[in-house]
Amino acid sequence: MPDNRDHNMTLPSAPEQQPEADRPESTAPSAYANLKTPVYGLFALGILYTFYLAHQIVLPIVLAILASLLLAPAVFYARSHWRIPPAVSALVLILAMLAGMVGVGWAVATPMLDWVEKIPDGMTRLMSGSSEITANIEKVTESAKKVEEKMMEFSEDEPTQVVVESNSWQQTLFTKARNGVSGLALALALSYFLLVSGDRLIKNFVRQLPRHHRRMALSVVGESQHQIAQYLAVITASNSLVGLITGLGCWALGLPSPAVWGLIAGLARFIPYLGVILTVLMLGVVSLTSLDTLWMMAIAPIGYLALTSLVGFFVEPYIHGFRMQINPIVIFISIFFWGWLWGPVGVVMAVPLMTVIQVVLRQIPRLKPIYKVIAR
Repeated sequence: MPDNRDHNMTLPSAPEQQPEADRPESTAPSAYANLKTPVYGLFALGILYTFYLAHQIVLPIVLAILASLLLAPAVFYARSHWRIPPAVSALVLILAMLAGMVGVGWAVATPMLDWVEKIPDGMTRLMSGSSEITANIEKVTESAKKVEEKMMEFSEDEPTQVVVESNSWQQTLFTKARNGVSGLALALALSYFLLVSGDRLIKNFVRQLPRHHRRMALSVVGESQHQIAQYLAVITASNSLVGLITGLGCWALGLPSPAVWGLIAGLARFIPYLGVILTVLMLGVVSLTSLDTLWMMAIAPIGYLALTSLVGFFVEPYIHGFRMQINPIVIFISIFFWGWLWGPVGVVMAVPLMTVIQVVLRQIPRLKPIYKVIAR
């Protein structure tokens, strides 16, 4: 008889395909969430690389934005109280800023060049009294001459021709000066247009945002203007006081060009930490080359260091109750970072940029945790 068991057996069925609507949630959203942080990191690195690569364009734009944030309250005040059109008040402020930069540069450059020419004579006078140092210098000079004679003998045996193609330092300096002047002109021109038409641009931009984001955007702009203006006003007043006292002290000690050293001492404090360190070193060098006794040589650098510490820790907070709400380590790192990215201009702009960045981080809810990390 034919076996019917094969017909009655039920084969194991394949796993039943569930409808797509009845399936449990896919793991795709979690995977996407895990990718958000790396994507944001790559986006930030791309922005930084763009800033570094296109610094000749980006840097004037950033300078113009900071200048417009600083001068916008003055333009608004002139228009609301004195009925002065923004085009006129902005032009006057830009020209005053340009005249101030040219005047400071001229006041510092001319005496500094004269002082640099006197450095070799001062160093010679300083070392002439030490026979040990003079003997070591003579030994090094004799050794260098012997090495040079040996190299000349070798070059006579096997003459070689070396062609070095390089730009002279004058040409390099001229190129950098030309780029700097063109960047400054672009920044000043853009600052003027931002002061004249920047409010309209901001309003048009805010209108495109969702309603719940408009107030936040206006708050970021307004607080940025307030914080930068407050910071620069107070730091300018305190730096002027430090420069005045330093200049009077240099005059009392008999240092050359005391007004220039007072100006340098005041301007250097716009660069936190590094500016003070460089000024202390320069005052130490000029004291060593200009004065005779050791205790008088130490008065200028130590006095400037003590004065800046007094003003920074006690006077400035007492005047306005305002202190950067950012950890000093973050400020120090930002100085090196912006200096690496944009050179000396980046060093000067580090603190104003961090002022704007802290305002943005504090106003945007999603970025507030970052602000809490870098805050004091």
